[in-house]
Amino acid sequence: MWQNAAFVLIGVGILIIIGYFAKGFFMAGEIPLAFRIAAGVVAVGVLILIGVAIKERVAKAKTERFKEVEK
Repeated sequence: MWQNAAFVLIGVGILIIIGYFAKGFFMAGEIPLAFRIAAGVVAVGVLILIGVAIKERVAKAKTERFKEVEK
């Protein structure tokens, strides 16, 4: 249980740091708009891929049968 809480806190902290720097990046006027849009599209694509991978792994974990492991 404490391990899960630690992972959640680490994840929230990382998201806050990424959000802080992303805000600075996307609000910077000296960076061309096309580059900011492209970076945003890449970031969303990566997030979608990570989400799909996690979803598939969780679904696979529910259906895995281990012959030598007792429940």
